[in-house]
Amino acid sequence: MTNPNPGSGSPDKESATEANTAAHAAGDTNRAAAMTAPKLPEPAPRPSLGRLFLENLWAANTVMVTVLALVLAMVIGAILIIVSDPEVLATYSYITARPADALNASWTVVSEAYANLFKGAVLDPDAVGFSAALGPISETLTYTAPLAFTGLSVALAFRGGLFNIGAQGQATMGVILAAVAGFALPLPPVVHLLVALIAGAVGGAIWGFIPGILKARTGAHEVINTIMLNYVAVYFLSWIIVQNGVQNPDRSDAISKPVDSSAQLPRLLGSDLRVHAGILLAVLVTWFVAWLLNRSTLGFELRAVGANPDAARTAGISVTRTYVLVMVISGLLAGLGGSQMVLGSTANALTPLVVAQIGFDGILVALLGRVKPWGVLLAALLFGALQAGGNRMQSYSGISLELVTVLQALIVIFIAAPALVKAIFQLRAARAARLQTSLAKGW
Repeated sequence: MTNPNPGSGSPDKESATEANTAAHAAGDTNRAAAMTAPKLPEPAPRPSLGRLFLENLWAANTVMVTVLALVLAMVIGAILIIVSDPEVLATYSYITARPADALNASWTVVSEAYANLFKGAVLDPDAVGFSAALGPISETLTYTAPLAFTGLSVALAFRGGLFNIGAQGQATMGVILAAVAGFALPLPPVVHLLVALIAGAVGGAIWGFIPGILKARTGAHEVINTIMLNYVAVYFLSWIIVQNGVQNPDRSDAISKPVDSSAQLPRLLGSDLRVHAGILLAVLVTWFVAWLLNRSTLGFELRAVGANPDAARTAGISVTRTYVLVMVISGLLAGLGGSQMVLGSTANALTPLVVAQIGFDGILVALLGRVKPWGVLLAALLFGALQAGGNRMQSYSGISLELVTVLQALIVIFIAAPALVKAIFQLRAARAARLQTSLAKGW
C-alpha cells in the first residue's frame, strides 16, 4: 500500500532543497572571495578651492612665466642701479664694519628709482590737479599707441611663418605719406584725418608688398629684404624732407611743413594732455586682428601656412598668395603705427628721427605678447609705461634712460627663455599633466 502524501522524497521538495543548498554555497563563496580580494583604495578627498588656486598659481603656465620674467628683470635692474651709483658703491667698501649703511643706501636708491618709474607711468600720488594726476597715464598711452601697431605687424607676420624685420621701414613710409597728405591736401577736418590715415596705411602696405612678392615669386628671404628696405626708407625720409614743397620754408634745418590741424588725431583728455584717439584706434585694430586670425578664412589659411607650408599647399591653400597678403597687411599695420607719430601728439612735422625706434621695438613687443593680438597690446602698454616712467626716473633719480632699455631687453630675454625661468623658480609642469588627463578622459 502506497503513501498518498510523500514527504521528503517528493520531486518538488528535492528541487527546493537543492536550490537552497546552491544559494548558500554561492554566498559562502562570495564572502570568501570578498575577504581574500584586496581592498580598493578609497577616493582621495577633493582638494579645496584655495589649494587648487595655489597649485594653478605656481604652475608653469604662460602668465606665471611672464610675471616671473618681469620680476627677474626688475631684480637685475635693481642690481644695475646699485652698481651704477658711485655713492652707494662707496658704502660697500666697509660693508663688514657697518652693513646697514650699504643695505639702507641700496634700498633708498632702488626704491626711489622704481617709485619714480611708477609715478611717471601710472599715477603720482602727490600730484595736484586733474592734468597732473592723469599726466603719467596719458604719457603711457601716448607711447603705447604706435607700439601696438608695429607689434601687431610683426606678430601677424610671425603667425604666417614670416619674420618681418621691416616694420621700421614700413612705419617710415607710413609717416611720410601721412605727413604729406596732412599738409598738402586742403580737405575738411574729418575727411582730412581719414585720408591721412589711409595714406599712411597705403605707404606701409606698399613697403610690405615688396618683400612679400619677392618671397612668394622668387623665394628671396624676407629678413634680408626687409632689413635692406629699412635703410631705403630711412634715406628716402632724409631726402624728401629737404625737397621743395616739403621742407618748411621758414626753417633752414631738415624739417617739413607742419601737418594741418584738420588732419590731427583728436586729444582725449584736453589740450594739456597728450593722449589722443590713436589709442582707441589701436584697441579697435587689435580686436580686428584677433578676429582675422581666429574667426576668418584668411586667418585659418594664414595660420596653416605658418604652421606647415607644404601641408597647406597640399590642402589647396595658395602659399604664394598668403605670403603676399600677410606682408601687405603687416605693412599696413606698421604704416598706421608710423602715422601716429606725426598725426598724433608726438610731432606735427617730418624730421629724420620722427619715427624713433617703434619698428624695432615692435619686434620686442610681439615677442613679449607671445605673438597674440591682445597679448601684444598688453606688451605695448608695458613698454609704453617703461618709456614714460623712464623719463621721470632719469629726471628725478638721475638714472640713465638707457637702463630702461636694459630692462626691456632683460624682459624679452627671460620671456624668450621660459625654461630658464622655470628652472630658477622650480615651477611645476602640473598644468600639462592635468591637460593630458583631461584629454584621456575625453573632456
